[in-house]
Amino acid sequence: MGYGLIHQSGNKIRLITMGILKLSGYDNHALKLKKIFERTLGIIEEYNPDEMALEAPFFGKNVQSMLKLGRAQGVAMAAGLYKDVPIFEYSPKKIKQSITGNGNASKEQVAAMLRNIVEFVEPPESLDATDGLAAAVCHYFQGDGIKTSTSYSGWKSFLQNNPHRLKK
Repeated sequence: MGYGLIHQSGNKIRLITMGILKLSGYDNHALKLKKIFERTLGIIEEYNPDEMALEAPFFGKNVQSMLKLGRAQGVAMAAGLYKDVPIFEYSPKKIKQSITGNGNASKEQVAAMLRNIVEFVEPPESLDATDGLAAAVCHYFQGDGIKTSTSYSGWKSFLQNNPHRLKK
């Protein structure tokens, strides 16, 4: 499972970190799920993200693989929900489309475009890492709930700064 964290400042983003959870050393699927939950919680506690973007489950031919992937996604979501982090899901096609302009792009094409978008120098240890980063960058491009540098103490301050939003 890959992950990527970005920081938004105005209309610019920069890479904070990306990586993968290595689970090949675990034979037991339940133990793998536990590790995903614990590591996701650890990432949330270490970086305190405002939001979490995930690749939505997709339909494939291998039912067992889809089931395992769905469980892993659910455990990662549960970790975010446990820490009150809003969760957003994007289809694999939507993620690829937003990064490369092609919903059928390869993992290598997505990684190459991400290298230009967030300007990372070191290649990731796995394309799974850039998959995780792609979900975060896709979320940024969608503008779904992205935080801006403006914060408000309540409705009164929001309306003072946005009088055009008040319907009369």
